[in-house]
Amino acid sequence: MPDGKDQVVVSAAPVAPEPVGLQDAPPSEGTERKAAGPRNHREFVRFSRLHRTLHACMVVSFITLALTGLSLKFSYTVWAVTLSRLLGGFETAGFIHRTAAVVMFGTFATHLVDLYKRRKQSQTSWRNFLFGPNTMLPVKQDIYEFTATMKWFVGAGPRPQYGRWTYWEKFDYFAVFWGILIIGSTGLTLWFPVFFTRFLPGSFLNVATIVHSDEALLATGFIFTVHFFNTHLRPEKFPMDTTIFTGHMPLAELKRDKPREYAALVASGQLEKHLEEPQPEVVVKTIRAFAWTALGIGFSIVIWIVYAMVFAYR
Repeated sequence: MPDGKDQVVVSAAPVAPEPVGLQDAPPSEGTERKAAGPRNHREFVRFSRLHRTLHACMVVSFITLALTGLSLKFSYTVWAVTLSRLLGGFETAGFIHRTAAVVMFGTFATHLVDLYKRRKQSQTSWRNFLFGPNTMLPVKQDIYEFTATMKWFVGAGPRPQYGRWTYWEKFDYFAVFWGILIIGSTGLTLWFPVFFTRFLPGSFLNVATIVHSDEALLATGFIFTVHFFNTHLRPEKFPMDTTIFTGHMPLAELKRDKPREYAALVASGQLEKHLEEPQPEVVVKTIRAFAWTALGIGFSIVIWIVYAMVFAYR
């Protein structure tokens, strides 16, 4: 989710001078965050506390929905029965599933309210707010970066100079909107069938069941494969990117991953006010434990899905 900081991102990628006092920023070599250098260096604040909290709520609610939903979808498999027993039975799993859905709806609604407040504080029109230089909406630059990235993958061109938001980050962001619309609406229909069949034909419940189940399966598979790769398993991020959880990003990482944003911040003299001391080590360790748990559960779910689809699908 966007962090709400007003930062100007230019379309070109000029070579920016190193700001005074930051020449000793940690080097970019190494894949582990610890390899970036001592923790007494200031770091770039990429995400606010609110958006870190919303992402954590989204992670917990999504994993809970995936676990309980898949245990119901594949209830005829051994692992689903075992999981449902751990959760207290299929009926209890259904209750947990609906509770997690409420948390996700609340997280989504909070984000929309935050967008409204930020637009109001900016004292600008919705058009300028939505289509500004840091827009999350798809633009021509995303098409260029996608094409350049494909060329880079096969060694036919240089690595694109990415700005604040890449095309895959925008796709992941709007996937939440799509999921809430399709999976959320059909889930509510199945949750309150009497209410919805007052103005919808009863046959729509059968359609809602299929759409809700299959779309949720698709979303789960995407999140725990493509999204995990984009955020954690890319060579420059492996084995984990904790930026969305800590909110902080080493300056060398910003220069490497978001060169256009870094250049614009330096050119405008705005970089300094976005730098803070790193999170305490105990906080980072706690966050890593949470993130590793989420990764482990996610990969396990993918294995369970593949097993059910290949060896036990009905």
